[in-house]
Amino acid sequence: MKRLACAALFSLAATLPAAAQTVDAQFRQWLQNDLWPEARGKGISAETFNAAFAGVSVNLKLPDLVLPGQKPETPKTQHQAEFGAPGNYFAENTVAGVAGGGRNRAGRLKPALDAIERRTGVPAGVVLAVWGRESGFGAAKIPHNAFEVLGTKAFLATRKEMFRKEVLAALEMVERGHVSVAAMKSSWAGALGQPQFLPTSYLAHAVDGDGDGRADIWNSQADTLASIANYLAHYGWVKGRDWGFEVTVPQNVSCALEGPDRGRKISDWAGMGISRVNGRPFPEHEARQEGYLLMPAGRNGPAFIVTPNFYVLKKYNESDLYALFVGHAGDRIAYGDRRFAGNWGRVDKLYRSDIAAMQRGLEKLGYDVGGADGLPGFRTRRSIGEWQARKGMQPTCFPDAALVRALK
Repeated sequence: MKRLACAALFSLAATLPAAAQTVDAQFRQWLQNDLWPEARGKGISAETFNAAFAGVSVNLKLPDLVLPGQKPETPKTQHQAEFGAPGNYFAENTVAGVAGGGRNRAGRLKPALDAIERRTGVPAGVVLAVWGRESGFGAAKIPHNAFEVLGTKAFLATRKEMFRKEVLAALEMVERGHVSVAAMKSSWAGALGQPQFLPTSYLAHAVDGDGDGRADIWNSQADTLASIANYLAHYGWVKGRDWGFEVTVPQNVSCALEGPDRGRKISDWAGMGISRVNGRPFPEHEARQEGYLLMPAGRNGPAFIVTPNFYVLKKYNESDLYALFVGHAGDRIAYGDRRFAGNWGRVDKLYRSDIAAMQRGLEKLGYDVGGADGLPGFRTRRSIGEWQARKGMQPTCFPDAALVRALK
């Protein structure tokens, strides 16, 4: 490791600014004195460890990093599309691309998809929608060195402990012979292969779908599809239930009733005047079971009654918009191109740091916003609605510039 560190620092000296060289020297010390002892204790060989980090330096272009000596701050801007303006996430060309690509593959892959659904209960449309959204059905370029990304984030990210587990899992993948160091290419967030699994997810959920004895989520479509379904099944996908239904919510039903902790029987939601947008009743087997109000843009967008399967989809990506995209695209793959009946209204352009300041204001007033992270999740949305109602305002349950000014 000492020889490796010296060689790496020598090669970097001519190209990196002095500050970056200092951080990289600290990174090398951290690899040798901190990460390596734990990796060795988990059965990782020196050969695997050295090969994984040969020539790897910190990548300071990655988001959400905290340099040594600095304090973490909420980023001013939002880098992840699934946490931006809700309507933008459902651009028709994007949704139609996933839905059309899924339909084109559904027939050709039907035997494999049918077998997967029998085994896991996860419908073909949902599996295809996840695949399409994550990697464009395997066409997306995933160019980053996974050990550079995961190592940098384990050393400098705001969620160091999470990424520490991931980089150790990545080393385990190589040690077990699942993949070579050279093939460990990831997204900027460290996700791998066509399903975009983090390394811990690969170890827990990836399966062999084509019978060749290995779970190859980089090159095998069968393995990719089986692994996606296995992931969702492991997180509790309920066979025979839908993910949710687009609905109309009367003005006398508060948008602040949203959330997975405020569920009630779907028949009770219907009794409050909530109805499906297509005019049909809720399926009888669904009406007897629990559902949850979802209004991802508050009163500025479509509304839904969702089932526990929606929250299983959120296990893939902790975003209401992501889970809604997958559910909606899955429906369009299975049943044809039906767009949302409700429109995504215009919302104010706000920085993530603005929303975080508003959240801190709500927290000071005693509201549970789920953390002042600048992301308007359901706890933030319904806290806004409750605050608006207390002030005698018509609840919108979504942040805007006036709310930020009032609550900062």
